[in-house]
Amino acid sequence: MQILLASAKIMHDHLASLPAVPLSVPRFQHEAESLARDMAQYPVAAIAEMLGCSHQIASQNKLRYLRFFDSSPSLPALLAYHGQAYKHLKAETLSETELQEAQRRLWITSFLYGLLRPLDAIHPYRMEGRVELPCSEERNLFGFWKSRLTDVLVAAVQADDGVLVHLATEEYQHLFDWQRLRQEVRIVQPLFYVRQGQNLKVQAVWAKTCRGAMTRYILQRRLTRPDDLQGFAYEGFAYAPRLGEPDFPHFVRG
Repeated sequence: MQILLASAKIMHDHLASLPAVPLSVPRFQHEAESLARDMAQYPVAAIAEMLGCSHQIASQNKLRYLRFFDSSPSLPALLAYHGQAYKHLKAETLSETELQEAQRRLWITSFLYGLLRPLDAIHPYRMEGRVELPCSEERNLFGFWKSRLTDVLVAAVQADDGVLVHLATEEYQHLFDWQRLRQEVRIVQPLFYVRQGQNLKVQAVWAKTCRGAMTRYILQRRLTRPDDLQGFAYEGFAYAPRLGEPDFPHFVRG
């Protein structure tokens, strides 16, 4: 099984220590450099509007893009992100063997880098899919990446066992020709619900928490079959066999 996980807006600018494993070059490094070069040319106010963020965050990321090509150290992607899913994936506690397992099986979606393997060396950044840049061929980044990423992901999943565990957020599906993906590989999408009375609700924080924790669960146990996911339990969430269907297993809390 290959795994698809979304990147996070919150990123580390440096790490106290790095794992003793060699880092890899992102598959779409050239494209990322072109996008970063374009972003560095905009004033802070324009970046704030493009990213839909505060002036303070825009200023931070203006500096990040200006430093993109200097000698500042790159970080392994899996440890560079620090959003909710990554806090519960706890990559900093994975062994070298587990990191290598992640490198073989995990893909991280990124608006700047397209698709990343966990040990790809990256610089901190912030980007949004709706951004249009001179190098993006007069399209937003969803359109820019779609044909590039779909071929890569389909080939990777087919070269494994044909199963993709979809643990990314729905927004990132638009980076791919999702209809084609569903036709050419089996997509298993775990869903996480909180029980409120008689109703089941998706709560974004809990969903992200479980996506990160499930990624860790798969990697540490080297799971190879979708049915193996049924053993996942975390923070009160457990498999609900009477709900969902094989490609949409439900996990419920409460």
